[in-house]
Amino acid sequence: MRNRYYDLLRCLAIVRVVVYHVTGWAFLTLAFPAMSVMFALAGSLMASSLDRWGTAAVGRRLRRLLPSFWLVALIFVPAMLLTGLAPSWRLVFWVLPLADPPANPWGALVLSVIWYLRDYLWFVLLSPLALRLFRRWPVPTLLAPYLLLGVVEFGYPDAPGVLRDVGLYYGAWLLGFAQHDGLLRRMSRRLLFAVAVPVGAAGLGWILTHQGPRGYDLNDVPLGNALWSVAFVLLVFGLAPSAAAWVDRWAPFGRTVTVLNSRALTVYLWHMPFVIVLGELLSGWGLAHSSALGLAARLAAVAVLVAVAVVLFGWVEDLAARRPPCLLPGGTAGAPSGGTARASTGGPVGASADAAQPGAEDLVPSTPTSGPAGLSSTGR
Repeated sequence: MRNRYYDLLRCLAIVRVVVYHVTGWAFLTLAFPAMSVMFALAGSLMASSLDRWGTAAVGRRLRRLLPSFWLVALIFVPAMLLTGLAPSWRLVFWVLPLADPPANPWGALVLSVIWYLRDYLWFVLLSPLALRLFRRWPVPTLLAPYLLLGVVEFGYPDAPGVLRDVGLYYGAWLLGFAQHDGLLRRMSRRLLFAVAVPVGAAGLGWILTHQGPRGYDLNDVPLGNALWSVAFVLLVFGLAPSAAAWVDRWAPFGRTVTVLNSRALTVYLWHMPFVIVLGELLSGWGLAHSSALGLAARLAAVAVLVAVAVVLFGWVEDLAARRPPCLLPGGTAGAPSGGTARASTGGPVGASADAAQPGAEDLVPSTPTSGPAGLSSTGR
């Protein structure tokens, strides 16, 4: 029986990402480090898939990841080529995003979400080996990404983005392995808090003393982000209830959770273009981003346009998952699209996550640092 608690976590992460991109409120990154939560959920699901399918799980996951990405490329790449993007061999990364695909200036901004798919792809490819190492040497394997992040931050500041992100986020992915194997749920609460509280305090202390250009925004402080996020993930996984049937007691709420889980990739890929375009449009109409009315108008408009995108493009996720395509999944409360989860020792994460995990970066719209050469990762 699937545990809707994990569906709810994923739903909250999706909503938090979109709201943060619209508002730019830095406190949201501290209140809910959405990207680490999403990577942890994905890691748990990947461990389950590897146990079930072996290395074939890698191909299955890529099959569910790439079609929605290809649809975006089919629409935006020709538009960028017609507006100044120079053809090059790097366009191949719009087929398989092992590195940042090339983009022109406006494309780099509205398609900045692609960094997450790039990282997700690498994390999937690393998982068969990582899971074997984790099960043999769990603590050293879990610590390795954070040691890598320290090396990058203090000794190799010009490291490639993927290398930095392995240090920043792969620890959360490995915590997903721990959740799947039941290690976190078997920890006593005393031990759980004894680990999470000092790690979180160290992260918070680093954030408070190393502010970035946006103040206390997690995205500007990688080391603080990593420490705070690992503490957060430890607690939300380690204290997870065995079930959350109350999610479906109010049918509209349960249906919303289901739809956002089954269409998370569509929401992530399409919300940022709407955020950028509506920001410019509403500012031109006198609705400033800093005003309450301006923010409310942006949130409402983005929500409506994302809903339209879900209806128009979400069926691609169904085809990628080999489900019958539908406009809105989850017509029966408590039975989300994607089938029944394969239970794990640590509690089922939910099969719909297999198509739902890849998403957008926590990125406040800003001028891309990498320019036309590729997609930027100015914030997450």
